[in-house]
Amino acid sequence: MAAMGTDAMRMVRRNKLIGMWAASKMGLGREEAKAYSDSLARDALDVHRNDILAAIRRDFHEAGIPPCDEDVREVMTASWLQAGKQTKGADASDGAVVQIARSLMK
Repeated sequence: MAAMGTDAMRMVRRNKLIGMWAASKMGLGREEAKAYSDSLARDALDVHRNDILAAIRRDFHEAGIPPCDEDVREVMTASWLQAGKQTKGADASDGAVVQIARSLMK
């Protein structure tokens, strides 16, 4: 099996970080939070399940938490940058690129 590329590793790590944030918002316990974040991390590699914003919207709705896409996007951006540092793949331009993409999505 080929080694996972840096971008894929970064996406997995980003989803794990976002999953831990979302789990805390939903009040999940430590083991449940780990399982939840691991699930989102695995979803990063599945083209049919890698829409993390939609997944968190759905899970927040089921947990009775009002959705706030802007909050989720901010955490996604911060997590992407943090994951880049952890996978040695970030540079200063990453933040600008993410912000531009977010602006275009509005």
